[in-house]
Parts: sequence; structure tokens; C-alpha cells
Amino acid sequence: MAFLEVGNYTAVTEFILVGLTDDPVLKVILFTIILCIYLVTVSGNLSTILLIRVSSQLHHPMYFFLSHLASVDIGISSSVTPNMLVNFLLERSSISYTGCGIQLGSAVFFGAIECFLLAAMAYDRFVAICNPLLYSTKMSRQVCIQLLVGSYIGGFLNASSFTFSFISFLFCGPNRVNHFFCDFTPLVELSCSDNVVPIILDSFSAGSIIVFTVLVIAISYTYILITILKMRSTEGRHKAFSTCTSHLTAVTLFYGTVIFIYVMPKSSYSTDQNKVISVFYMVVVPMLNPLIYSLRNNEIKGALKRQLGKTIFS
Repeated sequence: MAFLEVGNYTAVTEFILVGLTDDPVLKVILFTIILCIYLVTVSGNLSTILLIRVSSQLHHPMYFFLSHLASVDIGISSSVTPNMLVNFLLERSSISYTGCGIQLGSAVFFGAIECFLLAAMAYDRFVAICNPLLYSTKMSRQVCIQLLVGSYIGGFLNASSFTFSFISFLFCGPNRVNHFFCDFTPLVELSCSDNVVPIILDSFSAGSIIVFTVLVIAISYTYILITILKMRSTEGRHKAFSTCTSHLTAVTLFYGTVIFIYVMPKSSYSTDQNKVISVFYMVVVPMLNPLIYSLRNNEIKGALKRQLGKTIFS
């Protein structure tokens, strides 16, 4: 039952996800592609986590954060992809009211944590390149754990804000969400209550996280660039810059899509474009991160070769 009579209004008990397409043939094609992407995402990020755990050469702060980034990437993708895959196979793509709230909360939870982790990794590179003599002190295990816990607390607070807003919304119908998952903006459009305060609070919560983490990353890399340019050795410059390229690539992909979706004016892109960009942000980027770090990081490639050598010759 999609609607329930409560007092003088009709409450929505489930939502219909419009999805990416109504074409049956295209649904099968997209199901196959996204299933493959999801399998690569899970296997690639799990492999990254396992490699970092078993390789003593990778027991450094940067890889400590990278292993948790891989876990968060699995969480981001898993918050929407399994449900999307199931809906490709169904004529009527529905999700319960509770399921919609959980999906919204988990998506913003993992998204916020990814922002904080990317900022922590930028700070780690800043300390390693600009203050190498103080690196072991400033990036001790205790400091890394504090940064990690702070990231999860920030994600939890952000998710709580969006979840409480969702609970406060009144949905009187219609119940068709013009998206492939329960994103905040399409839900606001369906709500029949006064949403000014929740929208302001949630915009402030998400906006503060984006602005704060972007500032940390920008300031860190400004100092890194200044330090690299002051280096006399060409080899030293290349080595310092090579440790940052994979992280910079991941930052560009992640924040590029996030800013396009949540910061650009609504008039500058259509709903269909928003869906496509959301697929890239929620599904494709989590798959690309382990590939970026494995292909562009010499320490990761070296550790992988050593582990494969041990496996083959053991």
C-alpha cells in the first residue's frame, strides 16, 4: 500500500523510483554494465584493504587513510547500487518509506566521510613534504585515529541532519521520485510540508563539510606546491609530486562531480544530466579510486608485485 490515511492527509508509505530509463532493452544493458562496475568496485577496494593490511611496507598514515577510503567507497556504492540493480529487473521500482530514509542517510553518511578522509590525506601529504622531520610526531598513530574518528563523527552528524529532515517531511502524494535513489532534492520536491528550515540546516551541514574540506585540501597543496618549487633537485621534485598525483586525481573526480550536483545552480543542468552525474559520483568514482592508486602509486604496485611473488613461489 503506497498511501495511508493519517488524520486529514494521506501519508506516503512507499516511493516509486523513476530510475534512469523506461526502455526494457536499455535497462538490461545498464544492468549488465553497472553490475560489472559494482563487482569491480567491491573486489578492487577489498583487494586494496587486504594489500595494505598484509604488506608491512604500506603501514604508513597515507595507506591507513587509503584503506578506510576504500571501505567508504564500498559503502557509497553499496548504498544505492544493489537497489538500482534490482529495480532494473522490475517493472515497478519501489522502495519503502523506511528504506528510502536509510538510503538517503547512508549515502550522505559515506559521502561526508569521503570528504573528510580526502582532506586528511591531503594534510598527511602536506606534513610529509613540508615538514618531513616532524612527520612521525604530527602523523602519529594516535593523530591518525583521531582524524579517522573525527571523519566518522562528521559523517554521522551530517547523516543525522538529513535523516531528521526526511522524518520531518510530510509526503501527501505523488510518490514518484525522479531519480534512481532517494536523493534529498527530489524528496523535497515531493514534500507537502514547510521545508524551509530543514533545507537551510541540511544545506549548511553539507556546504560546511564541502567548504571546510576543500579549504584544507587547497591550503595543503598550495604549501606543497611552494615547497616542491623550492627544491633544487629535479628528482626530488618528481618524487614529491608523484606521491600526490593519485590523491589529486581522486580529489578532482570526487569534488568535481559533487560540486556539479550540489553547488551549481539548478538552471544550469537538467534532471537527466543530474542523474548521469550522480551515477558517476555514486557508482563509477568508487570503482576508479583503487585503479587510480594502484596504477599511479609505485609503492602500491611494488607491494602488489611482492605479494604476488610470495603467492606464486610459496
